[in-house]
Amino acid sequence: MGNLNRMPDVVVVYKTSKRANAKLKIEVFENVRVDDILDMRKRNPIIPYECEILEIGVGIGFLEKYKKKYKL
Repeated sequence: MGNLNRMPDVVVVYKTSKRANAKLKIEVFENVRVDDILDMRKRNPIIPYECEILEIGVGIGFLEKYKKKYKL
């Protein structure tokens, strides 16, 4: 039986800047809530303000789906 207090993994795909040809990145966060990633009022955000978030998925299953979709 696993740890019942553990939060599921969060997979995020984002651009490094607002340009059309910006580099895409994919990251997996463990023990982080989705609200903490999306909160724009944080002093030190997890993902910098100038980055554009394309997709967020809760669960490690989204990692392979997003890698295939964005060819990463």
